[in-house]
Amino acid sequence: MKKEKIILFDLDGTLIDSTDAIVSTFYHTFKELEFDFDGCDKDIKDLIGYPLDIMYKDLGVDDSKVWDFVDAYKNRYRVISKEKTTLLENAYEAVALASQLGRVSVVTTKTRMYTMPLLEHFNIAQFFEIVTGRENVQNPKPHPEPILITLEQMNYDKNLHDVWMIGDTKLDLIAANAANVNSIGVLCGYGEELELREYTNFIQKDAFSAINFLKNLKNQN
Repeated sequence: MKKEKIILFDLDGTLIDSTDAIVSTFYHTFKELEFDFDGCDKDIKDLIGYPLDIMYKDLGVDDSKVWDFVDAYKNRYRVISKEKTTLLENAYEAVALASQLGRVSVVTTKTRMYTMPLLEHFNIAQFFEIVTGRENVQNPKPHPEPILITLEQMNYDKNLHDVWMIGDTKLDLIAANAANVNSIGVLCGYGEELELREYTNFIQKDAFSAINFLKNLKNQN
């Protein structure tokens, strides 16, 4: 019996480009809370995909003040996220095509509070069955919990479903491996190809290329 496909998308760097929104919000919080940040944009970009508290700690913020920065970040990000975020090229087409191949959900470390307005803003919310955000899990990616919780809500059965996680960083791929599902690394976001290849055999240019790969795979089966 042919298995039904379940396709899980990461968000930042896979479907959307929120680099400007994220980086500018970090600088805003540094200024607001008078933190002397001696790094550069790349230091922030290299951490995109991790939870905010981890990012701030790695950027030098004291543990005791991290959650003040996270709160300040959320207050600012809520205001500027739509304005400074763009849908990646062919991302709409990728999600639309994916929904024709199987069932589709989002697994992101961004909170649903910010994810849902962005998905609606870009007119792609209707394609997703489940949207799992940071507040829905105890352990974010690279832990498998976000994927496993999403699959549980989708009534996943390993005998009936063929699952693919599509993401742009090693966090997505490590989580997929730990959840024992297939993965495709995409090069339209924050991860480097050499690093992604350590965790998956499948690399594509972007989400649309990844879905076309799955479409061709389906046609061969």
